[in-house]
Amino acid sequence: MARKKGRDISGWLIVDKPAGIGSTDVVGKVRWALDAKKAGHAGTLDPDATGVLAVALGEATKTVPVLTEALKAYDFTVNWGAETITDDAAGEVLDSSAARPSADQILSALPRFIGDIMQIPPAFSAVKVDGARAYDLAREGEVLELDARPLYVDELTLTEARADQADLHMVCGKGGYVRAIARDLGRALGCLGHVASLRRVWSGPFDVTNAVPFTLVDRANQAEIEARLLPIQSALTDLPEMRATDQGAVRIRNGNPGQVIGGTAQYGEQVWVSHDGRAICIGRFMGGEVQPDRVFNP
Repeated sequence: MARKKGRDISGWLIVDKPAGIGSTDVVGKVRWALDAKKAGHAGTLDPDATGVLAVALGEATKTVPVLTEALKAYDFTVNWGAETITDDAAGEVLDSSAARPSADQILSALPRFIGDIMQIPPAFSAVKVDGARAYDLAREGEVLELDARPLYVDELTLTEARADQADLHMVCGKGGYVRAIARDLGRALGCLGHVASLRRVWSGPFDVTNAVPFTLVDRANQAEIEARLLPIQSALTDLPEMRATDQGAVRIRNGNPGQVIGGTAQYGEQVWVSHDGRAICIGRFMGGEVQPDRVFNP
């Protein structure tokens, strides 16, 4: 079997994604710039959205499921008075309204979108319907009735209200669609609405203020980009850390339960294990030992 081309390079690169490019395209550009063998990302951003896109390289891709579970924060602007087919400014207008909400009306409506809610994803989304992506079916003209999905919204606040727009800030769990929040908020206020602009300001431990500008992602800047890579364990801050003994590290690297020390994990809790300051696995704490689920190759 032919080996996949590219370098064995591992870590996280946090990119400030610009508007007008897809998340997969950003990952491809990062992989090309670093000549990396393997790359992925933790959480898609719409092509017109900007902000934090966490790109995992090599062994860091094994930590993507952990980061996917983390809370994420968005700053976004809603245009009042129209609902679009895509729930953002790029889509065809489906219906319009002359009504406009006051700041007090917006504030009174926000609590119903906080906590554990049910949300119907936009028709133009990556949700799968009978094995196909919803956006592909929607582009073909199929009328979709997507099922509501649970979403945890930790925070939804009004930043500024203007005559035709409102700026909001939202912190939510995985699977949340800001476009659906704008759509449903517009309906609740009786004025209709859609997202005008959207920026992800942080994702788990990764903040946009520390992100690499996408304009830097080029082979000519390979050394500079590589210097900005974060270690694998950067994505694991929500998990307790345990330290492997020397013998335990050998066993864990071979996929076996290994002895660990330190930490405050409870029996059966998911943890990450370090040895000599480097992450070697994610696993389950079994009382003195960790049973590895994902082992990071050195």
